[in-house]
Amino acid sequence: MASPAFSSSSSDSGTIAASDQNAQRIRRSCDAHDAATFEQSRRWHDVFWSGIFIGHLIFLAFHMALFGLDKFKHRHREKRGLNTELLPTHKHGFTEDYWLLYAVAGGVGTVLGVSWLLLLGFRANQMMKVSVHILTTYLAVISVLCFWALEKFWGIFFAIGAALQFLYVISVIDRLPFTMLVLQKAMKMVCSLPEIMRVAYAFMLVALLWMALWSFGASGVVASSLFHVVGCWWVLSILSVSLFWTGAVLCNTVHVIVSGMVFLNLIHGGRDATSKPANSLIRSLRYALTKSFGSICYGSLFTAAIRTLRWEIRGVRSKIGNNECLLCCVDFLFHLVETLVRFFNKYGYVQIAVNGKSFNRSARDAWELLQSTGVEALVAYDCSGAVLLMGTICGGLITGTCSGVWAWFRFTDLERVIMIGTTSMLMGMVLVGVAMVVVESAVTCIYICYAEDPLLIQRWDAEFFNQMSETLHQRLQHRSTRTTNSQLDYRV
Repeated sequence: MASPAFSSSSSDSGTIAASDQNAQRIRRSCDAHDAATFEQSRRWHDVFWSGIFIGHLIFLAFHMALFGLDKFKHRHREKRGLNTELLPTHKHGFTEDYWLLYAVAGGVGTVLGVSWLLLLGFRANQMMKVSVHILTTYLAVISVLCFWALEKFWGIFFAIGAALQFLYVISVIDRLPFTMLVLQKAMKMVCSLPEIMRVAYAFMLVALLWMALWSFGASGVVASSLFHVVGCWWVLSILSVSLFWTGAVLCNTVHVIVSGMVFLNLIHGGRDATSKPANSLIRSLRYALTKSFGSICYGSLFTAAIRTLRWEIRGVRSKIGNNECLLCCVDFLFHLVETLVRFFNKYGYVQIAVNGKSFNRSARDAWELLQSTGVEALVAYDCSGAVLLMGTICGGLITGTCSGVWAWFRFTDLERVIMIGTTSMLMGMVLVGVAMVVVESAVTCIYICYAEDPLLIQRWDAEFFNQMSETLHQRLQHRSTRTTNSQLDYRV
């Protein structure tokens, strides 16, 4: 396998010959002539986790319907004057009252998700800059509002979030130009495949349908007089974890579908290539929802948390300086997280889409491919995932603010307002995240294809190929110099 650890001028015949052989191998594996055999070779993986996921959805759907109906039917009893003396007081309102606020959250989240996706197609660079810089400001403003409302805990929480976000941006400011370049090229790829946009919109609709039931149950919990405040928070926390997992599964299902489409587009040299398998979108959709669904459910439990922890540790590690004690502690955490990343990373979803492997094997193979070719140095330098996450969090905060402010004017119970605001924020993050994931999928495919065969990227965009190669060469030199200096310090 060819190693892309070269500058733009390094094009020796051995590397090109190996790349040509690798490209022919990849094309043969995706050739339409072998499509039937490849379909039969795919097996079901991680079925246990798909069963757990579907079972938890059924269980929660039943209980959310009960929570919502418990407060929904009482209003109609009161209107009819039936047994009103037997009913508890309804000082917290009814399911319908809070469900309307969640409807606002769903509408705002959908509009933001669609708007982000459309604006990224026209003004990708400007939108990414907005994502990076507006989040810090927005967190600071929310912190001030919380202090004004005498909510010191939430004020401190958002103030810490604003400070951490500011420090992270400062620590990666030198990486942003390359990150913006990668995101622009990913959007170019996405815009060349309009069916990808339709997939994102379809899954946003699926997310909205699930959220209609989820918010019905959450509204019943917030309005319920059976739970005290702590009890409401515990139940909402469980529902929020469920919504987070469901949202991650939806996002990663889109990730697998889009990865398969982008990979085929790069391998066959274009959307309209005659060698491209017929009905590739339908095939990718079928694989993602059947044989690969268990792997998606399994990976969705862990990848988001591990990726976020890895970004934060990298940012802190790059700014420590000569504090050897602190550097030793951070390096320990860094190597621990790197071990977890080997088995839980977003690049595994590309392998799932292309080869139909289990999640752990896909993640391990993808990470070994990136490390063996040196492309992992480029991946570590790129902050596109963090930038897209900033946009997702910002969309969630805007959604939560809209519902929270309206709840503030409708109800006097501040605790209920915070419950509505935080859960609405999660709804907004899921909806915006489904839109953002199509860009992230294109980014992951670009790196995997560059590691598999650099000529695939060169054929697609020669200028971008040269820029990636030059940046990779610089990063590998930087790592080599850093390793040499560390060895010299150790000897001294």
